Amino acid sequence: MKFSFHPEADTEFFKSIEYYEQCELGLGYDSSVEVFSAIQTILKYPTAWSLIEDDIRRFLINSFPFGILYSIEEDEIYILAVMNLRRDPDYWKDRK
Repeated sequence: MKFSFHPEADTEFFKSIEYYEQCELGLGYDSSVEVFSAIQTILKYPTAWSLIEDDIRRFLINSFPFGILYSIEEDEIYILAVMNLRRDPDYWKDRK
């Protein structure tokens, strides 16, 4: 199975890397590794996480305040948001 990002999810993911890299050298890289590791886990076990709305699931990352919101499509995992858990929890809903 493969994965793809919603364009806005892609942008927010790279902005989060930049933010953490500005906070501390190497921290942006560490956050990206955590996200990609989570995506690999999602690809292996796509139905393991609870539905939060309709067909959207959320994987919580332990080391950073992120949740990966995704849907299972026919032949891929579609990532709607790499969500900062300190943001408004509904900001991504127009991305469906």
